[in-house]
Amino acid sequence: MYDLNLPPFEHQVKKADDRYWIFDVLRKKYLVLTPEEWVRQHFVHHLLRDLAYPRALIRVEGGLSYNQLSKRSDIVVFDRQGAPWMVIECKAPTQPINQNTVHQASTYNATLRAPYLVVTNGLSHYYFQVDWQENKTERLSSLPAYTPL
Repeated sequence: MYDLNLPPFEHQVKKADDRYWIFDVLRKKYLVLTPEEWVRQHFVHHLLRDLAYPRALIRVEGGLSYNQLSKRSDIVVFDRQGAPWMVIECKAPTQPINQNTVHQASTYNATLRAPYLVVTNGLSHYYFQVDWQENKTERLSSLPAYTPL
């Protein structure tokens, strides 16, 4: 797999059925190890271990609807009241982050209306704060600490 611009973690990988699988600590099962899953698992571990985001408030690959289409969000972090607080879109390291990628993540977030949005390919990370009342988006220099009341 790829070296990423995220802290390494003690991952559990196995080979079965001629494919590699990685253990997901949130879903407590092995998943096919794709480049995107490699990024997603690194980012989840970064949230949990390095930034102390609460495990119980992180959902991976949850369903959502947008314009009557079923979509899947990569990672959603919730506040303590259960409302979406941050949407994280993960891409493979070979996929550059561009305006289309950010637009896709923003489209997903239009349904969830989280105040924070992250787009990452494991190498580049883009952090945004969204003010839904003022209809403004501001780019942040770093990932916000988990502090919602």
